[in-house]
Amino acid sequence: MADPHKINYTAEIVQHEAMDAGFVEFPFDVKEIFGKKGKLKVKAVFDGKVLYRGSLFNMGGKCHVLGMTKDIRKQLNKTFGDQVQVEIEEDLEVREVTVPEEVSLLLDKNPKAKEYYEGLSFTDRKEYICWIETAKKQETREKRLMLFIEKTGNGKKLHDK
Repeated sequence: MADPHKINYTAEIVQHEAMDAGFVEFPFDVKEIFGKKGKLKVKAVFDGKVLYRGSLFNMGGKCHVLGMTKDIRKQLNKTFGDQVQVEIEEDLEVREVTVPEEVSLLLDKNPKAKEYYEGLSFTDRKEYICWIETAKKQETREKRLMLFIEKTGNGKKLHDK
């Protein structure tokens, strides 16, 4: 028997306004299926191969939507208007970001930055750590670490100016 809380469907990748941001609609009643009506943390698998942990949320439209990052679209070799298979289920696992020791030490020296970082969403914390860890050169990593402390110390997310 199929898991009643694992939903499979086909959706079109929709472009959000004129931005390079996409989403797929969730054409089912979130409250009826999951017993919740607001934002819902989910695990999704696109086209049976790309796993994504995100949230279903309502942007004021007729249904909830699930963001689809540029990276996912690239991995699938798909773009806005293309069809994608979606398998989705509620994500009940704890969402934790492993903080590298050098980042932890920097945060310990900067209480204001630490407090802000710890208050960020899982996704925002993950983006910061990925950004730092994907630096190929040590000098780039060091620059990112300093910018990380500056931004978090000023209450800013990674993509804030």
